[in-house]
Amino acid sequence: MNRERLVNEFMEMVQITSLSLKEKNFSDFLCNKLKDLGLEVYIDAAGEKCGGNTGNIIATLKGNVQAPTIMLGAHMDTVVPGENIKPQIRDGVIYSDGTTILGSDDKAGIAAILEAIRYIKENNLKHGDLELVFFIAEEGGLFGSKHLDYSRVKSKMAFILDSGGPVGDVIVQGPAQMKIFADFKGKAAHAGVAPENGINAIQVAARAIDNMKLLRIDHETTANVGTIAGGSATNIVTDAVNVKFEARSLNNDKLKKQTDHMVECINKACEEFNTTCDIQVILSYPAFTIEKESDIAKLVTRAIEGIGLTADLKSTGGGSDTNVLNGNDIAAVTLAIGMNNVHTTAENIEIESIVKSAELVAAIIQHVQ
Repeated sequence: MNRERLVNEFMEMVQITSLSLKEKNFSDFLCNKLKDLGLEVYIDAAGEKCGGNTGNIIATLKGNVQAPTIMLGAHMDTVVPGENIKPQIRDGVIYSDGTTILGSDDKAGIAAILEAIRYIKENNLKHGDLELVFFIAEEGGLFGSKHLDYSRVKSKMAFILDSGGPVGDVIVQGPAQMKIFADFKGKAAHAGVAPENGINAIQVAARAIDNMKLLRIDHETTANVGTIAGGSATNIVTDAVNVKFEARSLNNDKLKKQTDHMVECINKACEEFNTTCDIQVILSYPAFTIEKESDIAKLVTRAIEGIGLTADLKSTGGGSDTNVLNGNDIAAVTLAIGMNNVHTTAENIEIESIVKSAELVAAIIQHVQ
């Protein structure tokens, strides 16, 4: 790998602002890079469907041998504070200046993929057809992968570079997430003059929450209250409050059981206070499990061992574009790329991790048969 080129390109990338749903400037930059590398580039309509200013990039490199088509992916967007990023190198580690995130989540993944493609081309190495997919709006909703134009994708295996941990870690199992949006109804009244005439929606919500099993349910399942919004003044009995919940599990039956339990607690609290609640239950993304004996798990293990590292196939409690791809019949795993303290101003990544990630992508490409 051309270490200097890789680092310089990563440093250039993170200085281009690409907050979620505002990735167009960075997308234009990437499209030019990909075209210069000889890839065919297509922008889908995902942005139009989720309120963004551009879509996912789907770039194709024609193979020089017969082999299954594979997808290499990462997301273009970053969280806040992600504007005016000033990367700096200290002792082989890249940081921001401490006032912003760095953006290694997920531009380190993108940089590694691009350098791997250059390495493959410059050394005239054998490879099948490659699809590079760079997603919009992963942060906060996986909107890019949910609205990807799957009719343009041929791959049945995908390698997504988007996880912390050392290079060699591979996420092969992730939970489904269910979101519950609850609008508790109350009845307004003067809190000092006639409180008995009112129904306090906050109190109803509190009763429901108090009866719920939350946080760590078991080794496969979690649940949480995320936000509570409502009320206008201390002298008014609150007539409406909105509460957002989530539940996650690696086991679909357990997820349903936990979700049903939370909804039941809401309904019982409403019955107790003689009121109602509008409830929406939405599956955010499905669970997935990649078996260790599957073709993709064996391939990525061989590739990792081929660059002198140890493969560690792991489970996670978080969600990613990988969940959505698996839900669309594409066997997908998430590769760790060594980023640390993501979503904070202390975010950093070792240069060696980006280099190793590029080596791993090149090895994966060469191991596809």
